Amino acid sequence: MLDRYEASLRGLARKDRLRSLSGRSGADFASNDYLGLAGSKRIAEAVSTALAAGTPVGATGSRLLRGNDPEHEALETKAASFFGAERALFFGGGYVANFAVLTTLPQKGDLVVLDELIHASAHEGARAGRAEVAEVAHNDANAVDDAIRSWRARGGVGHAWIVAESLYSMDGDRAPLGELIEVADRNDAFLFVDEAHATGVCGPAGRGLAHDLEGRDNVVVLHTCGKALGASGALVTAPAVLCDYLVNRCRPFIYATAPSPLMAVAAATALDIVVNEPERRERLERLVALAGKRAENLGLPASGSQILPIIVGDNARAMALAQALQSRGFDVRGIRPPTVPEGTARLRISLTLNVGEDDVSALFDALAQEWERRR
Repeated sequence: MLDRYEASLRGLARKDRLRSLSGRSGADFASNDYLGLAGSKRIAEAVSTALAAGTPVGATGSRLLRGNDPEHEALETKAASFFGAERALFFGGGYVANFAVLTTLPQKGDLVVLDELIHASAHEGARAGRAEVAEVAHNDANAVDDAIRSWRARGGVGHAWIVAESLYSMDGDRAPLGELIEVADRNDAFLFVDEAHATGVCGPAGRGLAHDLEGRDNVVVLHTCGKALGASGALVTAPAVLCDYLVNRCRPFIYATAPSPLMAVAAATALDIVVNEPERRERLERLVALAGKRAENLGLPASGSQILPIIVGDNARAMALAQALQSRGFDVRGIRPPTVPEGTARLRISLTLNVGEDDVSALFDALAQEWERRR
């Protein structure tokens, strides 16, 4: 009965793609805790105060049943104001929020246009939805425009949904949001932006790279709370009518137990910290600049963001490099297909405030030695 699963695992092992779980160890160059808020005393105190005041740990039901707590609504109100949107909805995580939006808002007869490197949750949501799906070349606004025009020429009469990450999780590069909104406007289309890795880090006061697009009728934005905000969950910001539609039609929202009210408290406090402590973003910017300079000194490209991929190519070599760095006290993880395209296995160096400039310099000293040893 288990033979086919064992055979599949053996196949992954032969391709150097077998995954396993490992604990936290060494300097943090692997997490998405970019602003170092996961261990924030201020957030811990806010959660402790909420507990003492009677806030429950669990929501105990769907938001449409008894699971709609004041903490959820307070977070949504604060988030809508912070990001400049008409309304916000709180989901249990970024994956489910992506899946929820793309299985609910695009309708039968619509078109979803996905960047080829967008997060797996967007691909899964688009495939599970009712709209036609087109995948286009990475960060190519002309390809998006061509896909919509081709769909129209074949008789497409609904709305197109352009889906992009503002800051890509495995490459650390930015989407051409200005060009994409022009394509959306020309084609009477919606733009759905996943700000997972930009929220709290990029834009004025950490409002993200799509900050100047929020509040428009044809823009929906996803802000995850489990990365730079140091909590968990995700916020979808959108026109009120679309949020009302999600409340009434979105199965992952209607039939799921609501996120913990304590996570709503944590996320709301994190938004306050992002506003009140801009020095966190400034410190992160200095780490990004240092890491970029050190990478270029090794002949490697800098991403210009807190996500710095070191492309190795071969799966086994990438994992060996990661293991070598881990053994030297640096928590750097290797990323292999299918998470990234074939032939682009890499080290994903994530810069967070859990390390300092000395740690970054030491990492690149070690990387230079290990890279040369495995040429």
